[in-house]
Amino acid sequence: MGRNNKKYRKDLHQQAYERLTSMQAFGESKLHAKRDGTADGKIFSHQTYATYWRHVKYFLKWVKKQHPECTTLKHAKRYVNEWLQTRVDEGLSAWTIHTEQAALNKLFGIPPDDPNRFQAPERRREDIKRSRNDVPRDKHFSVSNNLALIKFVQGTGTRRNVLERLRGDDLWTRTQLQEKLLELEKKKELSSFETKLFQNLTEALVLFPEQAYFIHHRKDKGGKSRFAPIIGSNTPEIVERMRSIPPGELVWQHVHDAADIHGYRGVYATALYKKYARDIASIPYDRINKGSGKQFQSQVYWCRKDEKHKKLDKAAMYQVSKALGHSRLNVIAEHYIRDL
Repeated sequence: MGRNNKKYRKDLHQQAYERLTSMQAFGESKLHAKRDGTADGKIFSHQTYATYWRHVKYFLKWVKKQHPECTTLKHAKRYVNEWLQTRVDEGLSAWTIHTEQAALNKLFGIPPDDPNRFQAPERRREDIKRSRNDVPRDKHFSVSNNLALIKFVQGTGTRRNVLERLRGDDLWTRTQLQEKLLELEKKKELSSFETKLFQNLTEALVLFPEQAYFIHHRKDKGGKSRFAPIIGSNTPEIVERMRSIPPGELVWQHVHDAADIHGYRGVYATALYKKYARDIASIPYDRINKGSGKQFQSQVYWCRKDEKHKKLDKAAMYQVSKALGHSRLNVIAEHYIRDL
């Protein structure tokens, strides 16, 4: 019986699971996939897959309740906009709705230029609730009991996934970076791993010339690694903690679920930006606008939306982006650098 029975049909849950699972491309290069035009049908991150699958299940549960006659994904696609509109009506944040829309667009292959594609509410910086104001879950989190963790992330910019895997030997001194780089330079041929390590070492030494200590972020978001500087007044405390951990053992045995890691990373990003940012007035007018013929500062980033009058130093933003493990300056401006 079961699957061998001609009357057997996969339910919506199984159909969606198989389709989403077939898109898994963990470890593959997203950049290469974009170049060859196959990126739209792939999911490159374990975390992205888990997030998409969670939101797809919310949608399927709603479809089964509101449209019980729907038994195929092809049929379910027509209810995507209706579902997303109910989420807007429920008062969910624009950020959550954009995530749910992305999950369903991926599942059903809805392209950006589809005229029937749902228009999600605009994401505005002032509407971000988490990491800016107190929320209910904060009542279960003791700042005093987790102060060491808070100071650690504010001084290292570590993501949760790395924080939970961080070992004592992930602390590197500047001298260690230099010695390792010299060792690699002497080799006639480098493996792909050594080539990437060479790039990471060079970047850290060049971008942060005054920093004495670094955290090795192993296999962070997207499987990438980097060396980020330890900064701030808590540096001695952070270094001492790392050095006190036996080789191979975890620095943090438990990271509280309610710890606002993103918010602490924002403190790190802002402090790092302030350390390296130039006075905007001192940045030269080095380019000429083709339309107006007027000079402008190509190294100045103009913020958008609610902070459209704020200007930032692109060079310092680039340093922050590298330390945080991001590649786009707008992400740094919109989500990390604050209160300037």
